[in-house]
Amino acid sequence: MSYPLQVLNRLKWGEGGLSGTVVTYVHRGGPDDLAMINGEEIAELGRSFFTVGQGRIPYHRILKIEKDGKVVFQA
Repeated sequence: MSYPLQVLNRLKWGEGGLSGTVVTYVHRGGPDDLAMINGEEIAELGRSFFTVGQGRIPYHRILKIEKDGKVVFQA
């Protein structure tokens, strides 16, 4: 089983970067408590979270990762 950080690192470093990647995650207060972000918006992949702009999102909130329309991770 792969974890979200492993999948994102593989995409970033081994599969041409995060372009074409969409991450769906739990976002309390958002529509249906979900949010989606494009891989190009991810500034940093930390140990416990990824950084987007001024925010940090814990990996355990990630529900799905897609690359070029194909699901590569699903919780």
